[in-house]
Amino acid sequence: MIPWSKITFLGDTIVMLPAAMAILGWLAVGRAWRIAFWWATLFAFGLGLVAATKIAFIGWGIGSVALDFTGISGHAMRAAAVLPVLAYLVSQRWRAPAKFACLALGLGAGLMVSISRVVLSYHSVSETVAGWLLGSAVALGFIRCSLRLSKPYLNRWLLAASLLALVPTAYANPAPTGHWVNAVALYLSGHERPYVRADLLRHTLARPERP
Repeated sequence: MIPWSKITFLGDTIVMLPAAMAILGWLAVGRAWRIAFWWATLFAFGLGLVAATKIAFIGWGIGSVALDFTGISGHAMRAAAVLPVLAYLVSQRWRAPAKFACLALGLGAGLMVSISRVVLSYHSVSETVAGWLLGSAVALGFIRCSLRLSKPYLNRWLLAASLLALVPTAYANPAPTGHWVNAVALYLSGHERPYVRADLLRHTLARPERP
């Protein structure tokens, strides 16, 4: 059985960002400019929303103790957004049963990465579910947009070469995105120390009860 640590690493920026750029490259080479625009826009929106929630908590302590929420899971969002789209584009020329099976595999892989974040205690359930829902909305939104437009011609050799080029990222060191988000949050808030999950609970317990 594949260790959860290996599964969760699939959602790391060092793996998913090159994969997202590969998708953009496939569409650009296929001259599918409108579809490429929608992919870039939707994925950037997902990344931006994840960053915004994390910065809001780290910089100002904005979160929810009731939901145990300190920010949307980036791993869950990236995996749920990228993996189904990869599967969808790779299987475009396949027969319907194989195409649906490949898409289901992509959706399942994104779900497994999301589950791994909870299993390994990197995120709470609410943070992971939010990431999975956001990523799935990005993926399904892109697929819906692409169905309304003419299908791009995707070169099989380019697809194969790109996927092979992505393999080394699975063995790279994790991207220091957490440090980058911390630095941005502290710079914007002007605080010297980042808020952490323990602060959320501590501040809630310290609030006086209303009469």
